Amino acid sequence: MWEGRFIKAQRRGRWEFAGRARGIKAAVILAAVDGDVLLVEQYRVPLGRVCLELPAGLIGDDVEGEAVEVAAARELEEETGYRAGRIEVVGEFFSSPGMIGEGFTLVRAHDLVKVGEGGGVEGEGIVVHRVPRAKLSDFMASKRAAGVAMDVRLMGLLDL
Repeated sequence: MWEGRFIKAQRRGRWEFAGRARGIKAAVILAAVDGDVLLVEQYRVPLGRVCLELPAGLIGDDVEGEAVEVAAARELEEETGYRAGRIEVVGEFFSSPGMIGEGFTLVRAHDLVKVGEGGGVEGEGIVVHRVPRAKLSDFMASKRAAGVAMDVRLMGLLDL
């Protein structure tokens, strides 16, 4: 139906959905340091507000055939300022399969070392949060009360 640089709208029969263009994929990174979880907060145009999320980024948007582990390590360092000694692939997941064909590969970052401030590349304006796991629910509640959107993937960190 329509294709841009990163997204394409598709139709199969009567079903309409969105997906990534050019075979681009995404990596989402679960990173913890001494029992604290690394989260990022950034403005998201589709939501019209900032969103609290796990660090994440695109795979292969600039380098065709890029490995998940390479992209995830790069994005983690850019966004959070932490370098991973090892990236472990957990698996592929889908967040809204009735509307979006995009999945993401969840990875776990191990042996983290702080090497910079993070914040993403120019213009991203990413705010990094290092939150104690035991205080995560309260932290999320305070952010939600302040009008911050929550990425559904954060639910996996909560003790429900």
